[in-house]
Formats: sequence, C-alpha cells, structure tokens
Amino acid sequence: MSDMSEKLISPLLPLVRTLDAERAHRLAIDALMLGVGVPPVPVKDDPALATRTLGMRFPNPIGIAAGFDKDARVLRPLARLGFGFVEAGTVTPRPQAGNPKPRLFRLTEDRAIINRMGFNNQGIDRFAVRLARLFRGRARHPMVPVGANIGINKDGADPERDYPELIRRVKPYVDYIVLNLSSPNTPGLRALQDAERLSDLLTAIAAQHSEHPPLLIKLAPDLASDELGPIVEAAVSGGAQGLIISNTTLARPAGLRSPYASEAGGLSGRPLKEKALEMLREVARLADGRLALVGCGGIETGADIVARIRAGADLVQVYTAFAYDGPALLTRLKREVLAILREQGIESVGDLKGADLKGSGAGVRS
Repeated sequence: MSDMSEKLISPLLPLVRTLDAERAHRLAIDALMLGVGVPPVPVKDDPALATRTLGMRFPNPIGIAAGFDKDARVLRPLARLGFGFVEAGTVTPRPQAGNPKPRLFRLTEDRAIINRMGFNNQGIDRFAVRLARLFRGRARHPMVPVGANIGINKDGADPERDYPELIRRVKPYVDYIVLNLSSPNTPGLRALQDAERLSDLLTAIAAQHSEHPPLLIKLAPDLASDELGPIVEAAVSGGAQGLIISNTTLARPAGLRSPYASEAGGLSGRPLKEKALEMLREVARLADGRLALVGCGGIETGADIVARIRAGADLVQVYTAFAYDGPALLTRLKREVLAILREQGIESVGDLKGADLKGSGAGVRS
C-alpha cells in the first residue's frame, strides 16, 4: 500500500469507529468500491515474502479472511491494497438476510469482535456473476489467488446437494474453494465437521466433480483435541487439499473487559490467538505435510505471522486486525515479517514453514 493511500484513510478511522460496527463495515466496502485509498497499480512485494502452496504462487502469505467481502464486491481493490490472496464469501445457494440486528460488536478493549451475522449474503447467482466479470480479462482480475468460501442456507439446506452445486457455480472462476463447516451462527452447521459426516460430504462432492480447484475446509477452534485426528484423516482421504485453522470461537476467555463480551456469537481477534495457534500446531502434527494449512485467528503482528508459519501454516488470514487498523496493517505486517527474516538470516518466509515441527518428530513434506 502506498504512503498516499495511508494518509487518505488513516485520519478517517477514528470517525468510522464511532459508527455502528455493521454500518462501518458497509461504509468500508463502499469506499473500496469507489477506490478510496486504493493504489492505482498493485503493490509490489519483496520477493522474500513470496511463497508457493496449493500449486500456486502467492506474492505474500497474508490473505483477507472470509466475512469481509461476502458478496465478492471488492476483491480487486483488496488485492491492490497488498493482500497476497483474497477470499470472498461466505456465499449460500439462496440470498438470506441473516440474523436480526444488532449482530456485530466491537470489543475495543480486547481488540476483538463478536459476530452473529448468520451468513447474510446476496446468494450464489449474484456472487457468480461478479466472479465471472473478474475472470473476463487480465485488466479486471485481482492478479493474486482468489478463493470462494461457500456455505448452506439456514432453512431448506441439504449439504450433500448444496455444496457440490456451489462448487459447480464458482469453480470456473476461483483458484481455491473453502467449505465453511464451522460458523457458529448457522444451526447444525458445525455437525458437518464430524469425521463421518465430513467423509459423506466429500464423497458427494467427488461424485459430481472429477476436477475442481483445491478444496479447503474451515474448522472451528472449539473442536475437542480427540476429534482432530479423525477429521484430518477424513479430509485427506476425501480429497481435500487444505484446512483453515480456525473460525471464530464460542468460548469466552477469562479477562475480557468489553461490556459486549457476553453477546452471543463467534469471537475473533486477539483473545483467540493462543487457542488458534495451539490448534494449528496439533493439526500440523497430525497432517504431517499432507495438507496445506492456513492460520487464522488473532493475527495482528509480523511475529504472529512468523509463529503461524513456524507452526506449520503455509498462509495466514486476517480479519479483526484489519477491521481495527485499516489498510495500514498490511504495510506494517510485511515490514515486521521482513525485519524478522533479516534478523534471523532467513531468505524467505517459505524457509520458515514448519520449523517448530522439525524437532517434534513430525515430518514436513515438500
């Protein structure tokens, strides 16, 4: 991101934070659509930040998590801000309004967010049209890997029917697809993470799609440790290529200070950091190099990124820190990661992959 872009946006952040959280989010999307603060040419990343996974090159390992651009409206502006990959969604087969408002809360004292949005989105028809527009020409494409995060409607859902159909709609236009099985705000959704249900779902997908972009599964941080092994094996045997660790948590860690801490919904941000990192370490050990891993949850510094990659992540995603800090976050994160690489005499972020696993008996396969 350019210095001029930061100068345009940074003074506006205090004003935006005085708005209702959901209204502020809508304003951010509208501003990006208008190009406010978006560099006219893509950010050029230091080659040391580039990494390869899922058969693709990523200019840097930092992506925007699903939930920010639910309807695939601002993928190109987000890429121009400096994200290494962009993920749209969660999108469902039919449009839905989501849960009653208010449903999005800033826990400012805790650098956290609670949401119970409930997969509010415009549905797959409009989503797919926007993706198709990006696909029509090089000038329109974000020029970084693009992912689609897919889910099911609250009512009338049939996962074995809906997920394959959503894949059919998005697969011509995206570089990877994420099955969201872990939002806490859609009744019954998290049950699909059960190893047996996951196997059935992946079998249904394979029966309808002999070819598709890499398939990832987004998991909840609230899974019991003894559930992780069977889930990893189901993912590998079912043909998934990766896991995102993790979604928001229903837990409320001790010490939350915000008056909104008791609101229902999924908690994200700083209080999730240690839980998400611990889960990533365990999943990386179990996966033993067979799956690409994306670390997500409480990432807000370059040291956090390095810790996730050392723990086994190929990539990371941010959401809450971006909501608080705006586009300046990306410049800072990259600067901090590069400083750590130089201090440690490491050539690129890819050389850090799984460094903490190598002495634990778990292999890190290429």
